[in-house]
Amino acid sequence: MPDDPYLTRSLGFLMGDVSRLLRKRFDMRARELGLTRAQWRVLARLRRREGINQRDLAEILEIENITLTRHIDRLEEKGLVERRRDPADRRAWNLYLNARVQPILDRMREFSEMTRAEALGSISETDSERLIDQLLQIKGNMLELERSESEADAQDVKLAAEGTHGR
Repeated sequence: MPDDPYLTRSLGFLMGDVSRLLRKRFDMRARELGLTRAQWRVLARLRRREGINQRDLAEILEIENITLTRHIDRLEEKGLVERRRDPADRRAWNLYLNARVQPILDRMREFSEMTRAEALGSISETDSERLIDQLLQIKGNMLELERSESEADAQDVKLAAEGTHGR
């Protein structure tokens, strides 16, 4: 039975499949570092947003704060991450990488570059760059839609609130 073109050429399914295969390949390499996928995701995001509070990082990672707390506990036990009290909010913790994590981040970057090279191996450099540019365009399109819809929702809430106060 031939593949259903709707599924094999569907942008969403295809991007999901490619993403899963890339993560699986990266995971295979990252095991040597003694990190779970969730832990390396935390480190990767924290590298870009050092000093972020736990709540905001959980939101970026799209996980519950309690789940992130468990990941941070384990990374703290390994000496890779530290929590510091947020000076503006005594209840909040800001997250920082310890110097000990740098060799792991360097190795993760190597794994990422190897995985990228394997994925794009049979594609010319020009086409690879074009693909990346197009994916960035798609991401931009989707972020713009998200932003517009969020603004429209906020406007609807404002109008609804004004409508109830005007009576």
